[in-house]
This record gives sequence, C-alpha cells and structure tokens, in this order.
Amino acid sequence: MNDEPPKLHRPWRALVALGEVVLAAVALWAAFRFWDSGVKTLTVNLTDGTVLTSTRYLGSWMAGAIGLGTLTAILLVDAVREVLLAVRAKHRRKRRDAEPEGTIEDYVAHLNEA
Repeated sequence: MNDEPPKLHRPWRALVALGEVVLAAVALWAAFRFWDSGVKTLTVNLTDGTVLTSTRYLGSWMAGAIGLGTLTAILLVDAVREVLLAVRAKHRRKRRDAEPEGTIEDYVAHLNEA
C-alpha cells in the first residue's frame, strides 16, 4: 500500500478554475436578469391629469438574484484557490530521522525549575 498522502499540486486544477469562472459568469448574468424581473413599475393616470408612478419589488426574484450573486462569489473564491493549488502547492516530505529534542524527564525537570 502507498502510505504517502495525496499531493495538492495538480496542474489540471487550472482547468477546474476556468470552468468555475465560466459558471460564475453565467450565474452573474442570471442574477442581473432575476433582479430586473423583480422590479415592476406601475403607472396610473387619474382623471384630473395626475400621474402616479409606483415601483413594486418582488421578493422571490430579489432573493434569487442575491442567491445567485452569493454563488458567484463562492465560485470565484474557489477558482482562485484552485489556481493557487495548481501553481504553487508543493508536497513536503516528513523527516523520518528527526528525533525529539529531549525525553519526558528533561521536560518535567524544565517545568520544575521554573
């Protein structure tokens, strides 16, 4: 069996990051479309010539837009992480020959001196 831990440095992670950026762009485009669908303007003309204009905000469309905006942010943050792992992460090997600096008796003696 291979006891070596998996390596983080994988160049194909850059392709995953590219896919996440594309998905983030689509989600952002959809968020703007949802926001526009959530704003309705109503204009009423009264008999005396007065024009009343009101704006109605639909919460379900607004919530969808906010959710898609949040998804966009998460995808972009993960894309940055994937790029950093594709470029910079290196695996460190554990040193097997490293011995502890002292024994437990040395540690206890150190604590009792203070």
